[in-house]
Amino acid sequence: MESTFTILAEPNRRAMLSLLATSERSVGELERQLRLPQPSVSKHLRVLREAGFVEARVEAQRRVYRLRPEPFMELESWLVPFRKFWEGRVGALERHLDHRYPEAPSKRANRAARTKGKKR
Repeated sequence: MESTFTILAEPNRRAMLSLLATSERSVGELERQLRLPQPSVSKHLRVLREAGFVEARVEAQRRVYRLRPEPFMELESWLVPFRKFWEGRVGALERHLDHRYPEAPSKRANRAARTKGKKR
């Protein structure tokens, strides 16, 4: 079994996950959206399914894929210690830019609106 990071490093798989993040999709929809041949789409979906990132259900003559939240929750919890590292750096960059470009009037309000929903 490939590692999570190896699986997510493949650009077509990341593109599939991005599409599936917005809604369930059939293999045909993924083929059209990504402009990939059906065997390639099926191969990537098999890898994602075996790794637990997606699940499929049968709907008439087609398979419909959707994301499974558990692997993403595991990634999220693994990233928590690193978030403190990069948030400090992003905060320092924001303070530097605030000092350098004080004329940007609404950036604090925009930043506050963006981060309000992310607080835990």
